[in-house]
Amino acid sequence: MNEHESIPTFKWLGGWPCLDFVDSKNWDSHEAKYERFHHYPDLVWWNHQAGFLSDVEVETLLEPAQQQPARAQAVFERGMTLRTEIHRIFSRIAAGESLAESDLAGLNHLLLDESISSTIIPAGQGYTWSWGGEANALERVLWPIAWSAAELLVSDKLGRVGQCAGESCGWLFLDTSRNGSRRWCEMKHCGNRAKARRHYRRTKG
Repeated sequence: MNEHESIPTFKWLGGWPCLDFVDSKNWDSHEAKYERFHHYPDLVWWNHQAGFLSDVEVETLLEPAQQQPARAQAVFERGMTLRTEIHRIFSRIAAGESLAESDLAGLNHLLLDESISSTIIPAGQGYTWSWGGEANALERVLWPIAWSAAELLVSDKLGRVGQCAGESCGWLFLDTSRNGSRRWCEMKHCGNRAKARRHYRRTKG
């Protein structure tokens, strides 16, 4: 990695990897400051922080990405398209809407990629996915995200997917509260801003 290249940090409030992935921008705002993905290495670092890539695997991907900038950019753009597709899928589910087959087309296309290779391996007291294929396959940063979305879609937790009620947010989360009452991605941000706006309207009224 270039010593001058900054490593981005991401928030992990979604409760499920694919939801954390889409919670990397504010969906109702086009301000650049709310965007956390800018180029291919950001996808690599997201996977690393999510636990999908080891330190060694990070370097295995960053080096060929520098050597093949056009290919890396193409994978990055596909990742951003996947992010939009996943957000559309689960925001509709959170709103109680039904999905059309076309909503799942992009995700299914990626899941059918024959280059994806995965196995189950021991991890601590349990088990986890191990992503195979070519070690330097630049596309491998997209595989865990796609599988995470697929696993959530067929899980019994799908009905717990919610969307933040904050203005200019649009973040998604898995509502694990006992009575399913979570409204905010994070109370100290969107929740407190909403409280402040209500207080302002009351005092002005």
